[in-house]
Amino acid sequence: MDRLRAYEMFVNVVARGSFTRAADALDTSPANVTRYINELEAHLRTRLINRTSRRLSLTEGGEALYDRAKSILEEVSETEALATTASLQPRGRLRINAPLSFGSLVLAPLWPKFMATYPDVELDIALIDRVVDIVEEGYDLAIRISRTSSGNHIARRLGRSHNLVCASPAYIAAHGMPEVPADLSRHLCLGYTYGATSDEWQFAGPGGTLESVRVRWALRANNGTTARAAALAGGGVIWQPRFVIGGDVEAGRLVEVMPGYRMPPIDVLAIYASRRHLSAKVRVMLDFLVNAFQGELSEPGEL
Repeated sequence: MDRLRAYEMFVNVVARGSFTRAADALDTSPANVTRYINELEAHLRTRLINRTSRRLSLTEGGEALYDRAKSILEEVSETEALATTASLQPRGRLRINAPLSFGSLVLAPLWPKFMATYPDVELDIALIDRVVDIVEEGYDLAIRISRTSSGNHIARRLGRSHNLVCASPAYIAAHGMPEVPADLSRHLCLGYTYGATSDEWQFAGPGGTLESVRVRWALRANNGTTARAAALAGGGVIWQPRFVIGGDVEAGRLVEVMPGYRMPPIDVLAIYASRRHLSAKVRVMLDFLVNAFQGELSEPGEL
């Protein structure tokens, strides 16, 4: 028995003084109303309504239940109205997960504009480099830099992350300049723990040919900023996204090596659980990020 539906039947019978009128109001049959009332009385083990050919009257138990059941139905209605409003108006806490470097360098400058546009949305940003389970860990949205997206979630592409392979001038002076990917096997390399390539770096060479090389780690870190600091100090050859080390290359602190070879670009994805019943706060954030990446970054769609 659907007890909430049974309470709805019971309250309508009492309010309208008739099984038939209650059935009309609920768009069902009098027999169905009668069945629900009988099942409710059987469940509670007490008679709720005295029935005669002329009128209905409540028992003592019925009177006690009527006020409480009516209150419960009103609370349910108010709760549903709140949920409907939340789905239409962007408001409430929005939990977002993003990689640490990307969240700090690229996303953080965007948040003030979003907050000014949607003051009723409270941003809760968690910068974690590992891949989180957005449903299990309670996130509304996750930003991932990945060549693949989880088949369990919806992915919306925001842009592309282009990686640079670099070393400091001091390291190159001491160890020489790698010219082709195979040279990297003889160099100290600085890696990213969560990188999809692990210890095998892949490149697209002249003419589009694909080459890969297994590298030797001098240092591996679960955060790109740590690897960057080691590279700047002359610790080895690093690959990192342009948004992390592009400024260092422009300033001459790092030098791009093997300019004829490129690592394949990686998509920047917004990941969320489902398209169905997407809340307004998630919907406006997705649109905001798409517009921000296309209209406000120095290289639209590419990082």
